Amino acid sequence: MEERAGEGQSIEARAALLLQLRRAGVRDLAIMRAFETTPRALFAPYRFRDLAARDMALPIGCGQTMPAAADLARRLEALAIEPHHRVLEVGTGSGFGAAVLSRLAREVVTIERFETLAIEARRRLAELALANVEARFGDGLAMEETPGFFDRIVLHMSFHQPPQAVLAALAPGGAAVFGRFEPPAADDAPPSERLRLTRRQADALWSETDIGSCWLGSALAGRAKAL
Repeated sequence: MEERAGEGQSIEARAALLLQLRRAGVRDLAIMRAFETTPRALFAPYRFRDLAARDMALPIGCGQTMPAAADLARRLEALAIEPHHRVLEVGTGSGFGAAVLSRLAREVVTIERFETLAIEARRRLAELALANVEARFGDGLAMEETPGFFDRIVLHMSFHQPPQAVLAALAPGGAAVFGRFEPPAADDAPPSERLRLTRRQADALWSETDIGSCWLGSALAGRAKAL
């Protein structure tokens, strides 16, 4: 049985993706429900929609990719998002991550440096009538016109040092997840990337936890000039 055409993905396809998430070790029931109710195919380029039910990264334009479903789920599991949380996402991409976050949090602000991607993401999010998501075009690393504090922040990129402007927007007790480059094991080897969770304690102390390996790629600062 198929869903409405506008939802872009069959019940069977969503069930297959959920099974892959379970096999990948995803156990958080709220995250599983968020993936179940968010049609990934709607956010994939038309020519790749038949691959949206697979747990794999997909190209979306501007040299960017939609992360594999299990990789996204692992980042969100690390954050332990609660329904009352305000969440910032840096790197909107297709908008799928923001759509999933909207099922988990009270409010989501997502920022994309490529205007083409930001426009398309806003269109897809509007199609799902997700009223608690605000998609912006801008430099998310500089926190341009992004007021207030956030309980959770997810950055879909890796850094040698995480951007202080972004971490400063964490509320006391808040947490952020991002990739961190580690020194290469040999002189001719590329640096490895590790997924990290940082927490801001109420007494202004910070802690950082290693979540495991990741492949996010380098952060790009500023707004894209042409895309």
